[in-house]
Amino acid sequence: MQKLQLPAPITRFAPTPSGFLHIGNVYSFLITWLLARKNNGQILLRIDDLDQERVRPEYVENIFRTLEWLGLDWDLGPSSVEQFEKEFSQLRRMELYEAALQKLENEGAVFGCDCSRKLVKKLIEAHNYEGICQHKGLELHGPDISWRLKTEGMAVVQMKRFKNDATVEKLSYAQSHFVVRRRDGIPAYHLASVVDDVHFGVNAIVRGEDLFESSVAQLYLAEKLGLGTFSQAEFFHHPLILDGGVKLSKSQRSSAVLDEFSQDKAKLFRKLGGWLGLQPEACGSLDEMLKQFSFERVARTNSH
Repeated sequence: MQKLQLPAPITRFAPTPSGFLHIGNVYSFLITWLLARKNNGQILLRIDDLDQERVRPEYVENIFRTLEWLGLDWDLGPSSVEQFEKEFSQLRRMELYEAALQKLENEGAVFGCDCSRKLVKKLIEAHNYEGICQHKGLELHGPDISWRLKTEGMAVVQMKRFKNDATVEKLSYAQSHFVVRRRDGIPAYHLASVVDDVHFGVNAIVRGEDLFESSVAQLYLAEKLGLGTFSQAEFFHHPLILDGGVKLSKSQRSSAVLDEFSQDKAKLFRKLGGWLGLQPEACGSLDEMLKQFSFERVARTNSH
């Protein structure tokens, strides 16, 4: 894999191939691209494909086709579906994830859990989830056992944000004792994401504001893993694009960008430019948006 050399910002596109990319994905990728290019940074293409049950070849191909059609280039990572599968799939980094899980096990930082997701969700919603399996002594390597991180209540972490000094945040009930290894033995999203970002030297993370709590959880996990460099990363949680008050998502079958705007890329760019607080009529191309873009002008209210 390519070595990362520059001290400039290193950020990433991190799509999950569980559906076709929609305008919400593109909005996030565009902010990532503009921040990187405006600050002489590098962009990594990191495709999160650990959940193989949801991955489809056509979804992986759509990631490359959509980014190339948009003109959103990247500096690190795979340049084709074939290279991704051979060199950059998360399946090629399983040893890294397993080593992280082993460290957590060795330090007694995890406990086995056999609770259903429905039960845990119900307790979280009632602000009453305290890791009920923590004292059951379940065998970590038993069948159908997930691993949860011991978070010891509302843990406090430091988070650096773009253009701001470090701020203190707390884990929420939604992230208390979160899963790091699924019951099928697959490393969970939080663990794989942290390990990957550290492995590739990512130090600038752009994601939707709905993932703010995930960022706090990952900072806490990185601390437990001794991955101090992750705590130095800067975070920007951008406003979401809403459709009728509902967040766009693949699970809701939001329209694929290539289907919706295939005949008018400039229209898409103008729409995105308006959401970024730019002059829409002067945003018919990426170059025009880059000329106008500044972090301070990114719209700070939910986009519709």
